[in-house]
Amino acid sequence: MTNTMTTIRRQTTAASAAATVFLLATSAGAFSTPRGVSIGRPSTLLSSTILEEPVTTAPATISVVKPNEEETVQEPATKSWDDDGFVFGLDGSGLERPKGKVAQIVVEGDSLETTDKQRAIVWSTLLGHVGIWAWSFSAMLASNQGIFGIASDALSMGVTALQAMSLFLFSWMSADFGSGVLHWSVDNYGNGKTPIMGGIIAAFQGHHSAPWTICERGFENNVYKLCVPFGIQTVLAMKVVLGLGPAATLFWSVFSVMEIMSQEFHKMSHATKANAGPIWNGLMDLGLTIDRKSHGLHHIAPYEGNYCIVNGLCNKYLDESGFFRRLEHIVYNLNGVESNAWKLDQKLRERTLKGDYSLPGSSK
Repeated sequence: MTNTMTTIRRQTTAASAAATVFLLATSAGAFSTPRGVSIGRPSTLLSSTILEEPVTTAPATISVVKPNEEETVQEPATKSWDDDGFVFGLDGSGLERPKGKVAQIVVEGDSLETTDKQRAIVWSTLLGHVGIWAWSFSAMLASNQGIFGIASDALSMGVTALQAMSLFLFSWMSADFGSGVLHWSVDNYGNGKTPIMGGIIAAFQGHHSAPWTICERGFENNVYKLCVPFGIQTVLAMKVVLGLGPAATLFWSVFSVMEIMSQEFHKMSHATKANAGPIWNGLMDLGLTIDRKSHGLHHIAPYEGNYCIVNGLCNKYLDESGFFRRLEHIVYNLNGVESNAWKLDQKLRERTLKGDYSLPGSSK
């Protein structure tokens, strides 16, 4: 079992490093927000006021023709979620932040209605992952029977069950970290036109302009977009390319399901206790899923921390260590792309560029 967990940790480290390199490498093209644009932070932490976006386009031009003819005024084009520079529905982005618990559709063509296609995508993905779990457990059991002998079926079953539970726990924690990296990247870089991830990016960034919208979505409508990057095709591709064994395959399959479910955990952290119901409230109280208070801290401009949304256990360490500020500094040094959090908080940008990666109030 020790050798198995060691192998998984090595494969996990390699895969995480590869994912980080991919994010940084692709940011030069798809994540092309201009350098040097910054926006002031709200005067109070709980402010819901929309911040003004600096004017980055040329001023309106007025051309006067002959006398007695009307002037022609050319207004700057209004930005939308699929333009570069879109930041959380700020003025000039084409979005408005409604007051109160109002649902708002951000992405053109999106809907709060759950469709049969979404149901098919979600449940075929989840059932496919359950099939991978069954195959992985069976293969692990057969391997243990080869070690302990057929006569020791009870021992082999017990050891296999212990291995599986350990893998589930390790994957659950790793998925919290993974959800934080994903959430940070789509909150801060790219737009609706970014290849593959554009729809997810637009949904996450637009979520800050109307966070209550997520509570109006049914389960399948809420999570189906994540079935693309975290579907069984991803795990099977990793198995073929990396030669994953049954234990590592189980780890990555559970990891993928947790990433898909993170969006539902996220939704429940926005729901009232009455709407969430006793089961979800119990899971949050036990710390098994992200709770309302922890995630509420993320929804304070400039949205620079508390990105993890599986259980939130990684948030404190990642924020206090300045993990995401370090990543932002690396991205900026590579291609000059600034995070959206920098644009919302000039002081955050200045501190990060000076090498001070801690958040205000956190220990270094």
